[in-house]
Amino acid sequence: MKREEVLAGIDYLSRRDPVLREVIERVGNFALQRERDIFTALVSAIISQQISTGAARSIYGRLCERVGGEKGLLDGLLKLSAEELRGVGVSPQKQRYLKDLAEKVSGGEVHLAALGEMSNDEIIAELTKIKGIGVWTVHMLLIFSLGRLDVFPGGDFGVRTAIQRLYRKRKLPSKPAQLRKFEKLWQPYASIASWYCWRSLEFEEYKRKQAKP
Repeated sequence: MKREEVLAGIDYLSRRDPVLREVIERVGNFALQRERDIFTALVSAIISQQISTGAARSIYGRLCERVGGEKGLLDGLLKLSAEELRGVGVSPQKQRYLKDLAEKVSGGEVHLAALGEMSNDEIIAELTKIKGIGVWTVHMLLIFSLGRLDVFPGGDFGVRTAIQRLYRKRKLPSKPAQLRKFEKLWQPYASIASWYCWRSLEFEEYKRKQAKP
């Protein structure tokens, strides 16, 4: 995301959505940290499934150490045995996912180098060929690795929770029609809007902690 695009997006969202404008004013500058290497991002995403951030970081670190660093992940995952992967903390199910990722990338079935030229929908179709990679994971990669401006991760619990709180919904929005309303409201800068939704939850949590005696 280029700075001028982000500034244009913030200005657009502030004018179009008064609720989000208040969030932007509270949270401040947009500061998205991108993970530009798609393969390492996919490995990390698979390892992170259904475990804590701390545990995932530890397993990922041990795996990288075992293969000689992040640059060795592709070859390492092709060569490591199930016992070796288990030794760094990778569960049997995630072993299958990681092996499938490495095999599809090395065999040319999944073309990571071509993702930059694809549309969002084409990228979703390409990456969900990999076992263990679903639409939510691809949405995160589109935002945090490829820096796409208009991604609406409607399946993300955090975004839906933020919508419920910010727009005073009685229930957590889950129906496609409910979510489509916000996707259309925020286009073509849904990624920026989603980032501010996540930050709004962190902001609320910070205020609660500060209010405790």
